[in-house]
Amino acid sequence: MKWTFSSSHRADTVTAEVRTSAQDFSSDSISHAIIARAARGVKTWYQHNQGALDAFGRVLDPKDSAQEMAHDARKAGVELAGLLTKNKWSQVSLDAGAHTFEVAEGLALAAYRYTRLLGKKAKDAWTLAEIHVVGLTDAESKRLTTLMAAVTEARDLINTPVLDLTAEDLAARAEELGQEYGFKVTVLNQAKIESLKMGGLLGVNKGSVDPATFSILEYSPSNAVNSAPYVLVGKGVVYDTGGLSLKPSNSMDTMKCDMSGAAAVIGTLCAIAGQGLPIHVIGLIPATDNRPGGNAITPGDVITISDGTTVEVLNTDAEGRLILADALHYAKKYKPQLVIDLATLTGAAARAIGPNATVAMGNAGREVWEQLQTSAANTHERLVEFPFWDEYNDLLKSEIADLKNIGGAEAGAITAGKFLEHFTDYPYVHLDIAGPAFLDSPWGYYGKGGTGVGVRLLTDFLTHAAS
Repeated sequence: MKWTFSSSHRADTVTAEVRTSAQDFSSDSISHAIIARAARGVKTWYQHNQGALDAFGRVLDPKDSAQEMAHDARKAGVELAGLLTKNKWSQVSLDAGAHTFEVAEGLALAAYRYTRLLGKKAKDAWTLAEIHVVGLTDAESKRLTTLMAAVTEARDLINTPVLDLTAEDLAARAEELGQEYGFKVTVLNQAKIESLKMGGLLGVNKGSVDPATFSILEYSPSNAVNSAPYVLVGKGVVYDTGGLSLKPSNSMDTMKCDMSGAAAVIGTLCAIAGQGLPIHVIGLIPATDNRPGGNAITPGDVITISDGTTVEVLNTDAEGRLILADALHYAKKYKPQLVIDLATLTGAAARAIGPNATVAMGNAGREVWEQLQTSAANTHERLVEFPFWDEYNDLLKSEIADLKNIGGAEAGAITAGKFLEHFTDYPYVHLDIAGPAFLDSPWGYYGKGGTGVGVRLLTDFLTHAAS
């Protein structure tokens, strides 16, 4: 997607205006049409010229907060995207006054298409090529461009099948993006992972024909305001069959999305580095696939995490927490200010709240949680905080090892988080994005497939931290 910013509408594109009042439209034709329909409660208007979409107008609903107004503005962008798609317009001139950023954001999110693997269909595929946005400052334009590009990168990674995105491919793409956006990437290969005794990552990788990787992304500008870094950890299971605890086939076809946490970390680094935020951030991505190969770990095996903790593996489909354990232990070396992990970790989280929000838990202080919830409201990437009581640790006790990797049928999302907490000694937040990371049908601002959830949330959170 190409973004073009101009100081006036282009005559050869669809004209789109979004206002808070029917009297505020600069186009008389839109204003009169909206006013005529207002009595009937109609908020959206559009016209066709010779069978093609020519103009679009939308009045925003009055809301109690700026955050709710921003959400409605994004929804107006989603409506516009639907009309552009239907009419196959590839360009649009957008003027939404004080809400231009949010309308453009909603438009870009809803207009996303994954087209990299289209063959013969490529010539017929519709994409929104240019958005001419009126009225944004240079700083706003740069922020919008960078943020949408970062989310798009994350979504493209999630939507890429494992045939084209092994752990090594994921690491290589992170390196390319580091070069493009200005952050350092170091990739630890299989031999280095073995030397660090990362038994969780190595254990999950045992059934694979492809080597594991452990990628370290670091953005450390000279003007960083924080002396201790923020560390983001992303689950990078590029494909999950469940291992020997094999998933049913109807639960396996979308499992290319099991690296959505890794994609969110990569996208967030792109966003903050691309904007030049004065903040030191490190991303850690343990990556492998999880397959039932001849050498795969079996239910009942005991593995040793890099901190020396022994884990009884009762279910090989609870593999994400095993690779994250090594990464969370590795994060200790940075003496971080805060660690946030993102993972499509449990079906329990998705069943609890669906795609509507991310399940969140952890031991960080209330100030962190308050800012995370503010960022969640700002971006509409909502969080539901689950309890994190120590009593849940009892469900993870093993008779033959220090821990077991599942806690039973109850509180599955929470016991997964408590398992991960065992490997931390710093303020910690766990985000289980299993619900909103990948959609089977359109929802909110997003179509089917990967959403890139977490990129906008964490970029907003880190922008506040940098200020």
